[in-house]
Amino acid sequence: VWLDCGMPLLDINGTSLFYEDTKGSGPPILFSHGLLWSGEMFSAQIKALRTSHRCICYDHRGQGQSPPSPTPFDMETLFDDAVALIEKLELGPVHFVGLSMGGFVGMRLAARRPEYIKSLVLIETAADPEPRLNIPKYKALALLASLLGYRMLVPPIMKIMFGTAFRQDPQRAELRRKMEDHLASLRPAETQAALRSVIRRRSIEQELASIQTPTLVLHGSEDTAIRLPRAQKMAEAIPGARLVLIPRAGHTSTVEEPEAVTAALAAFYQHL
Repeated sequence: VWLDCGMPLLDINGTSLFYEDTKGSGPPILFSHGLLWSGEMFSAQIKALRTSHRCICYDHRGQGQSPPSPTPFDMETLFDDAVALIEKLELGPVHFVGLSMGGFVGMRLAARRPEYIKSLVLIETAADPEPRLNIPKYKALALLASLLGYRMLVPPIMKIMFGTAFRQDPQRAELRRKMEDHLASLRPAETQAALRSVIRRRSIEQELASIQTPTLVLHGSEDTAIRLPRAQKMAEAIPGARLVLIPRAGHTSTVEEPEAVTAALAAFYQHL
């Protein structure tokens, strides 16, 4: 636990979600993480923004410190979880920040439950279904993880998750080791369900035009998991959305270039 939170597990939708809450009277920001990670991927942003905002992050079911989901789930379930969390914590409308998988949730929230979303930040994410060419690769990864565990798969996953600049920077060897240790410790049975929810997700492209909330799209210039044209297409379909490129970042810019992401968020919130 790296934030001050008295009751870190929240019972919703027949499962429990681990969450952390800085409390305080500032406007709430809700952070939603990417596949295989946890809310800790936003620790730098929360540290910087907690003086002006109430920051809440949560771990998707079966990921991070949330216990395994008792039932099968898909992306729509994760959308329902986010709605239930906002309601149970009585957050009212939130500034929502979603990275990759968290962005899939954020778009659904902004399109379908606009009363709960004050603004939307989408990081390294896309509105289309998973590209057909990626699916066999991710299925093979899931199969190998179930047979061998994640430790053997750390090098290829690091290549998917992080850009070249981060992976080759000698100054960040210790941070890379921390990321590698997290991946090596993943529980295959629980990540399988999350991986399936991502692979099988339906497109939300047809709902983007209905998003009326102020939207900022951040994208790592070295992201190979979701390439820039997909993010550009999403940004163009959301009325008034602005796209900002994060140089030297791959698919996890909040960790790779934390200051750049935090500065972009702070500037966005200042003008709302």
